[in-house]
Amino acid sequence: MMCGLEIHVQLETESKLFCDCPTNYQDAPANTNICPVCLNQPGAKPHPTNKKALENALMIALMLNCEIDQDVIYFMRKHYDYPDLPSGYQRTSIPIGINGELNGIRIREIHAEEDPGQYNPDRGFVNFNRSGIPLVEIVTEPDIKSPEEARNFLKELIRVLEYSGGARGEGTMRADVNISINGGNRVEMKNINSIKGAYKALKFELVRQKNLMKRGVEVKQETRAYLESQMITVAMRLKEDADDYRFITDPDLPPMQISDETIQRISDTMPEAPHNKVKRFVEDYGIDEESAKVLTSELDLAIAYEEVAKEIDPKFASKWMRDELKRVLSYNKLDFSDSEITVENLIEFLKMLETKEITTKAGQRIIEQMPNNDKTPKEIAEEMGLLGVVKDDEVLAAVKQAIDENPKAVDDYLGGQKASLNFLVGQVMRLTRGKADPGETVKLLRENIEK
Repeated sequence: MMCGLEIHVQLETESKLFCDCPTNYQDAPANTNICPVCLNQPGAKPHPTNKKALENALMIALMLNCEIDQDVIYFMRKHYDYPDLPSGYQRTSIPIGINGELNGIRIREIHAEEDPGQYNPDRGFVNFNRSGIPLVEIVTEPDIKSPEEARNFLKELIRVLEYSGGARGEGTMRADVNISINGGNRVEMKNINSIKGAYKALKFELVRQKNLMKRGVEVKQETRAYLESQMITVAMRLKEDADDYRFITDPDLPPMQISDETIQRISDTMPEAPHNKVKRFVEDYGIDEESAKVLTSELDLAIAYEEVAKEIDPKFASKWMRDELKRVLSYNKLDFSDSEITVENLIEFLKMLETKEITTKAGQRIIEQMPNNDKTPKEIAEEMGLLGVVKDDEVLAAVKQAIDENPKAVDDYLGGQKASLNFLVGQVMRLTRGKADPGETVKLLRENIEK
């Protein structure tokens, strides 16, 4: 299988690419964020290209390790007929960045273009609020060899875009997915709007093409639509080539040039790309790569980790933030930035664990209460009665009580059912209100059962 992707994502700007209309198209009533320019009415000429949009596209190209084209940059008219495109053409720039790379996948080019409107064929209704919003298009080489590799690449790409702050992320993503098998004809699947959708479309198309080849039927070079509700692809039209779009240079827009100063300014101020941050975390903090990937899954979480690591052992902080904090955030369906958990709270919490003010089990219960909670970790611990670790003789007494009260669990353990020990540990934790050290509890249980 050979697969290449063409990913369109909206750029983060306040106004459209060639006019002053606002870009909050989803919040506005239909056909209100419009003007003669973005409707391409007779006599209306585009404004100079939105500077912020071009700088955001340039920043994304740099974060994806692209070479920047410092020759003249200009916009082309890409002609095709569709109800959401009133001009009959879409303005798209020549490449701004070329020869990039992410996760071992080569990036052929990155360019800017304008979004069309939104057409609902069921109702025959067009909303032009989106028309003219700036996009970045990222085109890969056909280096992807499986649906799983495509999914992983898109996840990492969306993470880069979110880190950049210059793009609107997966919620505005539309991907065209090109696939061929064993040197056969290339099939393009249009406008897939999620990472999950791209993965499922590739899985289906891979099976469809293999079945055709088994029957000796040639795979047509065509464009297909992915029907997410049915998880199938259906034919739309025979595949176009570049000549079919009749590209011409847009005579209404002046050419531009990207200066060394602009490239240097953006390089100096742009965020560190997540894949570079992963490498640095491994080197600087001595944590494993998988932990570094989890901790950099959100920019705010990565920033918080680095602040915490100034006060807490980096490996200890990594373990708790990677496992327990992410578990709690996932359960509550929260990003770290929405959890209201502060760096100060995390430092206080982890110091309580380091100094044995609380047990591991108590820590797990406390961190579950920390999201969107005005109380400090210590206040939560006091409120729940979890401060302090019980003395060894109290733990031993609880161990003996758990053994005496649960003879069946003891017999099951002696009979080879090792999982029964977990039940007994739970009983000791109940008796000590979670203040016993789990490791010491296991040791004492084994000693008293097996003697």
